[in-house]
Amino acid sequence: MEHRTFTRIPRDRIGVVIGPKGRVRASLEKRFQVELEVESDTGNVNIILAPEHNDVTTIFTVRNIIQAIGRGFSPERAMILANDEHDILIIDLEEHVGNSKNAQNRVKGRIIGRGGKSRALLEELTDTLISIYGGTVAIIGPYEALPIAKESIIMLINGAFHKTVWNHLYAYRRKMKREKGELWYEPPRRRTRE
Repeated sequence: MEHRTFTRIPRDRIGVVIGPKGRVRASLEKRFQVELEVESDTGNVNIILAPEHNDVTTIFTVRNIIQAIGRGFSPERAMILANDEHDILIIDLEEHVGNSKNAQNRVKGRIIGRGGKSRALLEELTDTLISIYGGTVAIIGPYEALPIAKESIIMLINGAFHKTVWNHLYAYRRKMKREKGELWYEPPRRRTRE
């Protein structure tokens, strides 16, 4: 029995999935023992598990990696999803601010911040990777970190002050460290005007 699944990504990201001279595609096929059928005109990517490979979860791992590349992550960053303890979560901005491009651009700017500082701090405090692409915000990280990262991003989307979000994240990190019984040093907070 053939095991397969598919995903659809933006057509302008197909070239990244294939890679220069097909290297990214070949690397995925070799590492995960799958075959990738890429339809450049539709953005569909079919993932077929090699018959001799019996771990069906592999095709879902590859699907997540391809979705991450489709949402703006580099292939190198997307490969973090090969770790079983990581997943991808995608927030559709249209669900929160409507289909107005101006509203979406405004909230994307809030998430990214000046010079990318807000996104960098979000990534640092939540131990995740964040990509803002098109009308989506994609988050890659450990399962337990995804809910707090999503909550923080939605706070920013809904207009919370950056300082409020940072305080929320610092409190969350202190709580997690206490629960793990670890001592935690909180670095001095950066002064931001975002």
